Amino acid sequence: MIEVKGLTKTFRRKSGENLVAVDNLSFQVNKGEIVSLLGVNGAGKTTTMRMLSTVLRPTSGTATLEGCDIRTQPGEVRRRLGFLSGDTGLYPRLKAREVITYFGRLYDVPDATIARRITELAEFLDMGEFLDRKVDFLSTGMKQKVSIARSIIHDPPVMIFDEPTAGLDILTAANIVGFIRKCREEGKCVVFSTHIMREAERIADRIVVIHRGRLLAEGTLEALRDDTGMTDLDDIFIEFVNRMKDEGEKVVGDEY
Repeated sequence: MIEVKGLTKTFRRKSGENLVAVDNLSFQVNKGEIVSLLGVNGAGKTTTMRMLSTVLRPTSGTATLEGCDIRTQPGEVRRRLGFLSGDTGLYPRLKAREVITYFGRLYDVPDATIARRITELAEFLDMGEFLDRKVDFLSTGMKQKVSIARSIIHDPPVMIFDEPTAGLDILTAANIVGFIRKCREEGKCVVFSTHIMREAERIADRIVVIHRGRLLAEGTLEALRDDTGMTDLDDIFIEFVNRMKDEGEKVVGDEY
């Protein structure tokens, strides 16, 4: 459902030098599969996801979501996509229910369907107690749940989550991890980024390891363990980084 082909993003620094944030990245994500983009802060994960969501235009390469090209069919891509970024905006003076309804109407979802979806999402994400509170008075975890609900109110087949549990308490994070698993059970295609190794170990069907904009490794946790002879994902990640250094791979800079 997602095919990334040679995706590259280069930014121009004020000094005039080029910063390659994502460098010739290729991978696939299938229906009913959770794939984790794993890397340290600055690895290129967010830039990759912004290109997949059509927020950023690639310098070269492309990707398709359900056969729709991010460069030539951005509108069709957005209709099929639920995208949660770290800087998803919410309107503080609106109630949570009003925010979700507003975004549902932007996607041309009928009001009756919006109401049904809000009920479903509120039950699963445990939002019932604050659905009719203004966003300005919600906690960080509550706001994250509203952000998720507003991103997927149109029930898209492809889901992209950029570090969805960052800064959340353990109970809220567990609730969101459960929601991601539910998406897989419903046959959705899910990509989520994280720099938390244990999170990737727990829920990813496959792991795409990115470092300094480049693909280091890709496969199931078992395959990565077989490749390195190591068990712990932290050690596996460090091993792949060391291999890149040993092979003299180009350092391409931090994430933009």
